[in-house]
Amino acid sequence: QVQLVESGGGLVQAGGSLRLSCAAAGRGFSSFTMGWFRQAPGKEREFVAAISWSGGNTYYADSVKGRFTISRDNAKNTVFLQMNSLKPEDTAVYYCAADRVRRISSLSRNYDYWGQGTQVTVSS
Repeated sequence: QVQLVESGGGLVQAGGSLRLSCAAAGRGFSSFTMGWFRQAPGKEREFVAAISWSGGNTYYADSVKGRFTISRDNAKNTVFLQMNSLKPEDTAVYYCAADRVRRISSLSRNYDYWGQGTQVTVSS
């Protein structure tokens, strides 16, 4: 079993930056693909970014490409999401997730473990 805990959310003005962290407890982190998803009020959960177990491959949703960067530190069992040039439409609860299978996927059903989420609010 793996527990994921997100942190780093908050309120920021449009154009600002935030860095989200997701700390993992339990075995296997360094072999998992890690992903970030988000869910805005009244909307379905959507894919944001994913990173392979080694960090060598990344994948982004078109809506965040060029503004967000996903990274990981396997020695610290942590994955990060650096968010720059934030827009009001980025407002959502952000979740990190772990996939036990070594693949890059944007499908939430492929992820086995989920954190509780952290709120990001971008004001205009």
